[in-house]
Amino acid sequence: MNYHNLIFRAVTNTDNGETSSETTFHYQQEGQILTAAYSGGTILEGRLIGIVEEDGKLRFRYHHINDKYELRSGQCVSIPEILADGRVRLHERWQWMFDDDSVGESIVEQVKV
Repeated sequence: MNYHNLIFRAVTNTDNGETSSETTFHYQQEGQILTAAYSGGTILEGRLIGIVEEDGKLRFRYHHINDKYELRSGQCVSIPEILADGRVRLHERWQWMFDDDSVGESIVEQVKV
């Protein structure tokens, strides 16, 4: 599974999350190393870094600044699903770190460009 140059948009999120349908993620991949920049909605600027496992599963840490100028951080595991049209859907289970240990789930889907 290669995520290089793919763009994802948040589709669903639990109430304790900060991504929305306005949030987009721009993925880059080199070998097993995954990075992304993300922003939109209440997120002014964000970055993630992680590992792509052999089965396409992602394990990463993320941090961003929201519209209240708070620095938020967490960790996430994403499991890929290939949709009928060939796009990738990621089922995510994440947890805030440092200021809040709550967990949540979200779905992001590849945007066709």
